[in-house]
Amino acid sequence: MSSKARATFLVAVASHSSSSPDLILAAFKHTYTIFCRGTPRPLTSVALATPRARLSLISRHLEQRPFLEINTPFSTERQSDRPDDLEYKAISRSAPSTITPEKKNKNKSSKMSSQPEHPTLLVPGPIEFDDAVLQSMSHFSQSHVGFPFVDTFGETLTMLRKLFQTENPASQPFVVNGSGTLGWDMVAANLAEKGDDVLVLHTGYFANSFADCFEAYGVNATQLKAPIGDRPQHSAIEKALKERKYKIITVTHVDTSTGVLSEIKAVSELVHRVSPETLVVVDGVCSVGSEEICFDDWGLDVVLTASQKGIGCPAGLSILMCSGRAIETLKNRKTPPSSYFASMKNWLPIMQNYEAKKSSYFATPSPQLIHALHTALTQILSAPLSTRFAAHRSASQHVKSTVASLGLKQLATKPENQSNSMTAIYLPEGVSGADLLPNLLKKGIIFAGGLHKEIATKYIRFGHMGVSVMDEKRGDIDKALDALKSSLVDVGYIKQQ
Repeated sequence: MSSKARATFLVAVASHSSSSPDLILAAFKHTYTIFCRGTPRPLTSVALATPRARLSLISRHLEQRPFLEINTPFSTERQSDRPDDLEYKAISRSAPSTITPEKKNKNKSSKMSSQPEHPTLLVPGPIEFDDAVLQSMSHFSQSHVGFPFVDTFGETLTMLRKLFQTENPASQPFVVNGSGTLGWDMVAANLAEKGDDVLVLHTGYFANSFADCFEAYGVNATQLKAPIGDRPQHSAIEKALKERKYKIITVTHVDTSTGVLSEIKAVSELVHRVSPETLVVVDGVCSVGSEEICFDDWGLDVVLTASQKGIGCPAGLSILMCSGRAIETLKNRKTPPSSYFASMKNWLPIMQNYEAKKSSYFATPSPQLIHALHTALTQILSAPLSTRFAAHRSASQHVKSTVASLGLKQLATKPENQSNSMTAIYLPEGVSGADLLPNLLKKGIIFAGGLHKEIATKYIRFGHMGVSVMDEKRGDIDKALDALKSSLVDVGYIKQQ
């Protein structure tokens, strides 16, 4: 149909816009006959299988509606109505398939993934991804203010509450484009002000970086350090809190550089007892999804994380859960937040609107990443969280006992300091990462080198979290351990008796 014909048709329909659908359809037939020079083709040939639905859609464009106002960071909702003729259908999200013991051997030799052949990535993030998560990344393009996407984003935020184990309506999830590092900026720019004092508990490289982030915003960061492989003792934390008033205390749940696990519950209890006005902020980038976090029960104020580790989603999303107390701290600032993109005041109404299934806008999110996160969270929550955490503990114990049997040592020597999501392993005397890591790669396994600047060349890091743990039929963990054993032999390592 030409442009002129379409225009004529719309005029004809408009003249009947106040009439019944039958009259509108009659007008369409009459106009269509004119367009076809008196010899119309069957209407089915022009895709009018559901004429009433199509005419309903056309008639919507003829209604007089207020022009959509441009959203500002502080808008509450758009003026558009949810379309009643374009029904939202929830996207099917599949959970990882389970496997019974009797089928394990049968399936072990078959291809377990639709992904191209590639080395198994077992670094402390990014991790291997489930097929369904990656397929979600290929979702067709969507408007970030359209209701199908808004519904998906809203469901995602609600699922995050379950993952963090918070039922307090005052808690507020945030999902913003960026890496886990953006979470540091959001804490420093919104919950601290220039001249405030914060206490950073140091268990590795990332405490240094978090402290640097605070300093960039004019906040005074004091680090309480422990020897490599250990964590600050409670007595030292209590002493520091009594000596000075700190606006925030930060603790890295699992430091990716050392594999040290901090005892979040006990630290939070100590802070609430000694310095109850101090906000408890947890860097959970390498722990959320693989280590237990009870946001409400442990009295936490912020847990920040990223999408690409224990949650099992491609990198690119910074995720935070904030308590009502943290939000009140934000609202009671004496000065505006010291960042624009990272301003929680800009993002707060957006997140609240999305979760309420209302379209809103401040900056454009990534629909494809949100779909992938939605799929990953659906998989995680398809079974009790206790089952997931137990699986990670079991896999971790398997890795660590095998490492010990090879005569190797961990950076975290005390069992209570050892993460369930990764293992940092000292290289044996005479073996370098430059020799071992390429040998592992030849066997289809990727481990990470050292990251702590004081001992970077002396150790390697093995990440064991997410689908590599939860989907046993992949065999990732055992394959990696077998590769480690043989690679050590290849580079000349002989276990000392």
